[in-house]
Amino acid sequence: MSDGTKADDIALALEEAIVSGEIPPGSVLRQEHLSEQFAVSRTPVREALRRLAALGLVTFEPNRGVRVRSLSREELREAFLVRAELESLATEIAATRMTDEDLAALENAEVRFSDLTRRLVEASHAGRQDLELAREWLHANHSFHDVIYAAAQSPLVERMAKAARRTFLVKPFWATGADLDELFEKNDHQHRAIREAIAARSPEGARVLAREHVLSSGRLLEAILDKVAAQAPERAPAGGVGYRL
Repeated sequence: MSDGTKADDIALALEEAIVSGEIPPGSVLRQEHLSEQFAVSRTPVREALRRLAALGLVTFEPNRGVRVRSLSREELREAFLVRAELESLATEIAATRMTDEDLAALENAEVRFSDLTRRLVEASHAGRQDLELAREWLHANHSFHDVIYAAAQSPLVERMAKAARRTFLVKPFWATGADLDELFEKNDHQHRAIREAIAARSPEGARVLAREHVLSSGRLLEAILDKVAAQAPERAPAGGVGYRL
């Protein structure tokens, strides 16, 4: 196996650990430890870390190693603005290329997302915080948009959009409440509106709806962060919000 292939495997494993919260924001990644962990020399480890840095997941700090990044509020807002433009573009393109099979897949993804939204809101009403359910909801959200990316057949736009939407759910942080329930349900309704615009072959309408949907998702995330900070400020990570897009 070449160093390039090893670097790919290491970068993917670390990325999954970071975005799942297994490696939390602020953690220091040391090359010597990673070399031992993956049983490789430092060359593929260094390359893997450079790739993570290019994705914005880590930063190189002089004399301190490589640190998993936390996003500031301004960076969070900027990331959602970028994602909104990219996803709206992909949705506009997909609206002109969707086959009947694609539309069926999109409807199935919407139904699954809607069911998980309902269950998430029910858990909130019952006073439960179900992190596993929240993760399923997030993955279902990604699955809905992945159908659109596939139909758009625009690999560069897809890669850039997926890089911009890095998973933000981290294990110790989630919040529920009546105010958030409304935003979750709005997210669900927006998916339906996007699918209907695509089914109606309205590229411009689909684009506008997709852009507003992503910006609304950003407002949902900020509301979650505000609630987490208000309920347990001592749990909020220093220097950033502690979520991944």
